[in-house]
Amino acid sequence: MMKLGMISHYSNEALSYVKSKGLSYVEFTINHHENEFFDALSETMKLLSQHKQHVLSVGRWGTDRITKDGVNQDELLVNKKMIDACVSLNAPVFVTGVNYVSELSESQNMTYALAYLNELMTYANDKKIKLAVYNCRWNNFIVGPDTWDIVLKEVPGIGIKYDPSHAIYDFKNYLKEIKDYGKYIYHFHLKGALIVDNERVDDPPAGLDMTNWKAVMGLLYFHGYQGGLSIEPHSHIWKHELGDFGIDYTIDFFKPMIKGEK
Repeated sequence: MMKLGMISHYSNEALSYVKSKGLSYVEFTINHHENEFFDALSETMKLLSQHKQHVLSVGRWGTDRITKDGVNQDELLVNKKMIDACVSLNAPVFVTGVNYVSELSESQNMTYALAYLNELMTYANDKKIKLAVYNCRWNNFIVGPDTWDIVLKEVPGIGIKYDPSHAIYDFKNYLKEIKDYGKYIYHFHLKGALIVDNERVDDPPAGLDMTNWKAVMGLLYFHGYQGGLSIEPHSHIWKHELGDFGIDYTIDFFKPMIKGEK
């Protein structure tokens, strides 16, 4: 069964808010202040147990995994500690990416990316955690078929964290990408996208945007996807009371499409 949840901080206030929405699943994105996250692990585990919540994934966006000299060993160590945190939190998936280094050739960038991902994949396998690369361009170039075809072949067992909005804003065919690569998707973001006259307007709540979510869900069922569907509030417009309404709308929009949800 697919699991509906949302991105959240790990504080009691944030987790209580998710619980108030009737959701039992959360995702943690730790792009900064990773030491605070590691230090709070024991308390986070207690809070999750208290609220009867489960972690869909832990992810880390935007950092430099490689440099012009090769794999960034310091960042690799942080990512390994993130995988350890996944074990502690019973989170099945760790999400990562690989930055592009302008001083290097495309070939050298890919060589270093594969070195980083293979070492992290070996570590994840040992811990029985799935490793996924995100399809966002935030300091990451593993975003579509051209790079996926290489990485999926050269890093056995790796998967994809997919968000249709990134393909939409790149003017790519997100339905074809899900059709062709859906069996590799380990985690999924529900984020709205809105383009008018080739101009990005806003990231409204999923369900109040231009994404063909019914077709997306049909393709996920086609591939037998049973992972997380993580709501990502992302708009600068949909904040405070309006943002709260938007989250409620997205939950009500998706629940009837998820087998087993009431």
